[in-house]
Amino acid sequence: MHPSTVKVAAALHALGVAGQVTELPEPAPTAASAAAQLGCDVGAIANSLVFRADDAPLLILTSGAHRVDTGRVAALLGTGPVRRANPDFVRASTGQVIGGVAPVGHPQPLRTVVDVWLDKYDLVWAAAGHAHTVFPTSFAELVRITNGTPADIGADA
Repeated sequence: MHPSTVKVAAALHALGVAGQVTELPEPAPTAASAAAQLGCDVGAIANSLVFRADDAPLLILTSGAHRVDTGRVAALLGTGPVRRANPDFVRASTGQVIGGVAPVGHPQPLRTVVDVWLDKYDLVWAAAGHAHTVFPTSFAELVRITNGTPADIGADA
């Protein structure tokens, strides 16, 4: 397993997550590619997207079925503009690279928002620290393990 995935798997275990990390045969840097390999709806993929809000990292776990409405997120959190983070900021904030960012396993806990759209699915898949790895979870578990704020943040929800 990739070193980032080992860290994520250890964090998941420490948090009491029962689902095991799964290694995919092909990289899954997008929700569509992950869903195709897992045989699930693209909406059941929890995209881990890192943004900057007031110069601090903000992790948004959103359904692969739609995009984040950054204005809605800024209003919800009472921050200045919410902007996508560049790859260097993502890696510095998470210890992981874009395309495989997990909800946990970061150097420091990140402020997190979890898209309520994910609650439509009994089983949700999230990245596990590398573009080849994912783990099964649920909306409620994502909220619990990230101490996230559930919110309707989709631009096309």
